[in-house]
Amino acid sequence: MAAERKTALVVCPGRGTYNKSELGSISSNIGENRPNFSELLRQIDDVRNQLGQPTVTELDQAPLFKTSLHQKPENAAALIYAGGYLDYLAIDDTRFDVVGITGNSMGWYTAMASAGCWDIETSTRLVTNMAQLTAGGEGAQFIYPIVDADWRPHQGYIDAVNEQLTRFPGELKMSIRYGGYAVLAGSEEACTEAVRALPRVDDRFPMILPGHAAFHTHFMSDASQQALDLWPQAAFRAPKVPLIDGRGHIWSPHVVDKAALHQYTLGHQVTQTYDFTRAIQTAVKEFAPDHIILLGPGAGLGGAVAQALIEINWQGLTSKAEFAARQQADTPYVLSMGLPEQRALVTG
Repeated sequence: MAAERKTALVVCPGRGTYNKSELGSISSNIGENRPNFSELLRQIDDVRNQLGQPTVTELDQAPLFKTSLHQKPENAAALIYAGGYLDYLAIDDTRFDVVGITGNSMGWYTAMASAGCWDIETSTRLVTNMAQLTAGGEGAQFIYPIVDADWRPHQGYIDAVNEQLTRFPGELKMSIRYGGYAVLAGSEEACTEAVRALPRVDDRFPMILPGHAAFHTHFMSDASQQALDLWPQAAFRAPKVPLIDGRGHIWSPHVVDKAALHQYTLGHQVTQTYDFTRAIQTAVKEFAPDHIILLGPGAGLGGAVAQALIEINWQGLTSKAEFAARQQADTPYVLSMGLPEQRALVTG
């Protein structure tokens, strides 16, 4: 008798998740006895060729990781999208019933592709194009913790962040609410002054994110307008699986207003705060999944997801230690496909 399928929320990673340790990961995962994956990757590579860009295969199989090459926005975006999309297709659907998909920041594009809102050509072109448009924007982005060492909300850090936001109205914005971290973005001057003023934490924070512009703020308005002009509503389809966006709004399958989805994806999502924390919290409350599956590349989403759950005491979680203990189960609640031992539980 076959085991009953478990429900799963799928989460797609954002920028900065393809690093030196991920080099070769996409190509190695292609060999998971899924013959159509090579063909799918070839289609992605063909589009990249047409765009005059290095292919995902070339980048992933490069002999050395080069920051100037692999972290170039349009290359990093393609690697993150391709890795995540192929991971989504690798989920064993005899074991897991995907009840919702969400993502962090650029992960929204991977979520859209995974849910069937775009075909491969459209999604490959769009993620490359959006990376180019937004990378050319002004400003900077930095990250700062708002939790303590046990991942509980830290009011002192929260107040310090709010003080800087108040100090620079119109110049500094909340870019991403990312679990136990606030990602702030704004003008170069405001970011420099805020970073100087914030108390140091763990000798790491506040941390400027290299190569990042003022994403998810009004500084991206020009990029947003260019994208809206370039990409028609006709390129969008309703999702096949519920999507939870960066406001915590749920887009239900088959009944979506494509004009609204188009406007959100290329408008609001580009220029307004991306509330990843709310997306996770809304998704677990709405769908109560048996598991949360984190797509690759990389395995950096786990902490932020856990911190978002702890904030609402999901299933009684109140601390980092409790989350770590729950992850010791034979099948952890959160399954990261960037970790080989957990990937094996997802792909069968």
